[in-house]
Amino acid sequence: MKKALRFLGLFMAAGVVAAFTVTNTAAGYKPGDVAADFSLKNVDGKMVSLKDMKDAKGYIVIFTCNHCPYAQAYEDRIIDLDKKYKKQGYPVVAINPNNPEKQKDDSYPKMQERAKEKKFTFPYLLDEGQKVYPQYGATKTPHVYVLEKTPKGNVVRYIGAIDDNYEDKKAVKKKYVEAAVDALLRNREVAVKETKAIGCSIKA
Repeated sequence: MKKALRFLGLFMAAGVVAAFTVTNTAAGYKPGDVAADFSLKNVDGKMVSLKDMKDAKGYIVIFTCNHCPYAQAYEDRIIDLDKKYKKQGYPVVAINPNNPEKQKDDSYPKMQERAKEKKFTFPYLLDEGQKVYPQYGATKTPHVYVLEKTPKGNVVRYIGAIDDNYEDKKAVKKKYVEAAVDALLRNREVAVKETKAIGCSIKA
């Protein structure tokens, strides 16, 4: 019995540590890469691509989901990002990368319910077949990619976390995504190009 409890404790501890780490994979984008466009189904049933947003100067692409407590903790901040930057040319585009067969709470109908409940102001897309998130190299929910629209394509300017404190919005000291977008809006180089994404592992 003691051995079983000890094993359970180690397993839970490992899960906590995993939530705060990012697995480096060979695949996926790095800052400076050109990101491919996609066509994914929104919660309103329409297909959405980045190219559809003609007036955008860039995009805040966020891989997120319904069930993850980290994703839930950031939902209001994601809404705030869209409200602040969409009118300046950097809309939020949220993508659920999880396999609904592995996580029922991330099914398309549940996505529709969540978007309505939280009054999402941005597209909430399903990565059906899980083809897009591996291209980007996303490993967590949430995991952010700030893209700048350029003549050569959508260039990745920032990858990682939204800010430095998922637990308490008021305790945030570094707003990574805001700093990146603000720099791009001023035609300046993004100072911090990559941070560790903190969240739940994507359910493949």
